[in-house]
Parts: sequence; structure tokens; C-alpha cells
Amino acid sequence: MHEEEFFKDLEPALSHFTLKASYSLTADVGPSNVSNSLVIIQNYTPWRPSAGVAESGLKIDDLENADLTYEKKHELNIGVDMGFLDNRINVEAAWYKRDNYDLIGITTTQGVGGQTERYANVASMKSHGFEASLSTRNIETKDFKWSTDFIFGYNKTEVTDFKSRSTVFSLIAGVGFAREGYPARGLFSIPFEGLDEDGFPTFMFGDTKVTKKNYGTLNFQESEDVDFLKYEGPSDPTITGSFGNIFTYKNFRLNVFITYSAGNKVRLDPAFKSSYSDLDATQKDFKNRWRLSGDEMHTDVPVIASTFENKQYGNLNLGYNAYNYSTARIAKGDFIRLKEVSLSYDFPRSLLKGTAISNASLKLQATNLFLLYADSKLNGQDPEFFRSGGVSAPVPKQFTLTLRLGF
Repeated sequence: MHEEEFFKDLEPALSHFTLKASYSLTADVGPSNVSNSLVIIQNYTPWRPSAGVAESGLKIDDLENADLTYEKKHELNIGVDMGFLDNRINVEAAWYKRDNYDLIGITTTQGVGGQTERYANVASMKSHGFEASLSTRNIETKDFKWSTDFIFGYNKTEVTDFKSRSTVFSLIAGVGFAREGYPARGLFSIPFEGLDEDGFPTFMFGDTKVTKKNYGTLNFQESEDVDFLKYEGPSDPTITGSFGNIFTYKNFRLNVFITYSAGNKVRLDPAFKSSYSDLDATQKDFKNRWRLSGDEMHTDVPVIASTFENKQYGNLNLGYNAYNYSTARIAKGDFIRLKEVSLSYDFPRSLLKGTAISNASLKLQATNLFLLYADSKLNGQDPEFFRSGGVSAPVPKQFTLTLRLGF
């Protein structure tokens, strides 16, 4: 079918059609605290032994960085907007491709000039994605209306060049870190090898099998050999969106709004330690901890170490910290959340006739009611609001009753 015939067949149903495209080359300053070509000198008051003696001085706050330049990107955007059946069905879609280079970050130097770490143009990155939305007016009668809005977004990034070092801890921390060939915030883990006969975790760290007897060999600042770490996935979701429905019956209006996200991994809360006190709060995982010989066959939750064991094995703290950042403490970040449900009522104007009120409405709104779906490994932790090193407690539910009056 030729293009002219295609649009001719669509013409009776097509209400509007818009195609957009743009290409740009831009340069950004980068992080706001980055200095550039000139040394930064600030005034200060030097310490003197007597409070009555004061004088002004000058100090170097940041060295010159003449090699630093702006962050730059090439970006291509293509979008389309279509409406069908007198705009009862509306479709919007947008696709983008972006190449970033001269990205600014911290790099480690040999210390020439007075700084071992300084800002530099250390990375390049490419990304692409698209977003589509569908809006429909499903039913429209005199008393009843039903409309739907669906949004789907996809985004993928890849670091194509990275001139800085990545330490083991920066890669395994919950926020993710850059590494060439992986997403901008990739999440890695120490390979967990199960529990030993006493319930202590074991790992593969490089080519070494690490047990309770050699936990002291764990080096979280290792930056030369990090290839042994297992790549889990991006810490940022690759898929996001929402699904909303609005039902109207006479003066009543019901809004049901759902959000969703998928494609990322999150680090579970690093709650395990070599020793605990009465002030420590424990998670549901502790119910499944190792208790008796043989439990290592059906659980990966380590034993609560005794005081004697802490003295016998001097580096248990390193082993339990490695467990917190191992493959055993990873969950999917996918979720579906019932974000909002609201019911409102507009009072008829006939009831307000003869009063100073021109319009009035009453609205009951519930926000963050619950998760319709989340990884069972989270045990109630919220995958949407994760913090550095782990995920946070669930956001509180909110209920609001609002009365609006117009005069």
C-alpha cells in the first residue's frame, strides 16, 4: 500500500496527526561545584593564641583546572501525535537518542600539582529510549463517563568510555556506579558461595574462596581487579509508567491511579552485623537465619555470631559486611503501586441557590495505599524509595478530606 492510500484510508477516523523531529548539540557546565581554568582563592582568619589578635589571610580553596571543559551532547528527538474518532482516542509517542561526552567526574592522579583526586572529563555515554501515551474516552453518556490514560516509558544507558577507577565498594553500593560497557549506574555484587557448617557466609573474592578464617583478606577498596563481581543490573529503572481511570457519574467523580516501574535491581537493607545489641531492630529475614547444623542446606541467612566466635575470628565484621553487599542481598526493583484513589462530589447549584456560596465540592483522597506487586525478597521494604546502601521503609499512607467552597 502506498503512503497516500494509507492516510486516505485513515482519514475518516483520523482527527489530527502531527510529526515532530529535532536535533541539537548542547554544552552544559556540569556539576555546580566544579572549578575551571583559574585557581580559587578565599580569604580566612588565621588562628592566633590570643583572641585580641586577628588578621586576614588568603588560602587556596581549589587548584586551577585548565584542562577541564564543558559536558557536551548530541541529541535527536522524533515524536508523533495522533487523534482518532473525533479525538476520543489520542496517541502520543516520542523517541530519542543521545550521545554524551566529556562528562565530568572525579579521577585519581599521581598527585602532581597538589591533588590526588580532581575533577576531569572522564566519561562518554550513549542512551536511547521512548515514551508512549494512550488516552481514551471509553464511555460518554449523559450521566456516566469513563476515561483512561496509559503511559509507558523506556530508557537505556551505556557508558562507552570511562577514564576513572571503580572500587569494589563503589560498584556494590546500592546507588550503583559507572563502569565501561555497563549502564550509568550499574549495580554489582560479591559472589555469595553459601553458608558454611557453622552458619557463616562464604564468598569468592577474586580467585580466593573467603571463609570466616580469612575474612581479613576482603578489600573493599580494591580497584585493579573488579572483574570477579557479578553484574546485577541497573539501579535506575528502565521501564516506568502509569495507568489511570476516571469514572464520572452525575456529580460524583472517582479517580484510580496506578504507577509502575521495572527493569532495575535494588540492594536490600544492609542490616547484618557480627554483633547486635538490644537497640538494634531486626528484619523478617532473621526468622530464617542459620540455627542448627544442616540449616545451611536450605537458608542463606547467616548465624548470629556469639561473643566467643567474635573473639575467635577477629574479622567477622568484614565477612558480614561482605554478605550485605553480596548476591544474596539483591532484589528486583519492579513494582506496581496503587498510588491514589479519590472520590469527589460536586454539590448541585440548586442546593446553593440563595446563599453566598457559588460552588462547593467534597473530596476524599487516599495516597500510597499499597503495592499491588513487589519482589517477595523485599519483605515489606519499598523498592521505589531506596536509599544509599539499601531500600527504605514503606512510605506512609495518607488520607485527606477536603471541602472546597467558592464565593
